[in-house]
Amino acid sequence: MQDDYATLLQELALEESQLQFTAFSNADALRLGTALVERARAQGKAITVDIARNGHQLFHHAMDGTSPDNAHWVRRKNNVVQRYGRSSWHVGTQYRSKGKTFEADSGTDAADYAAHGGAFPLLLRGTGMIGTITVSGLPQKEDHELLTAVLREYLDAPR
Repeated sequence: MQDDYATLLQELALEESQLQFTAFSNADALRLGTALVERARAQGKAITVDIARNGHQLFHHAMDGTSPDNAHWVRRKNNVVQRYGRSSWHVGTQYRSKGKTFEADSGTDAADYAAHGGAFPLLLRGTGMIGTITVSGLPQKEDHELLTAVLREYLDAPR
């Protein structure tokens, strides 16, 4: 099991080193957010998407089938990314790899922090984290995988 966690943590760290922008505009937020919504729609899933840069919310959309709870999850997952500078899935996996839980062992308030997959640091190459990109509405692994798949395609596409 430890090897599984070690492998997953390496993969998550690699994603964070690869999935970085050279610049990020409000127009990028709109295109990326729309791409996430469209992918979920094509898969018959309902999600809430949130993209913020430096505390400024640039994109937020709650699809039919979501609830206000999803916005609460977005806020709590974003807080984890902002505090740790890593994806929320990465942070939760780090705790699980040590036989601990984020909720019991992080010293954070569960009302404000959730180390569940779906929030990813908005990274600017050469600068670092400038915001968050977050998906809520699916099981945490699926939230993370949807977000990173669309983010990778977006970054690989010519603009």
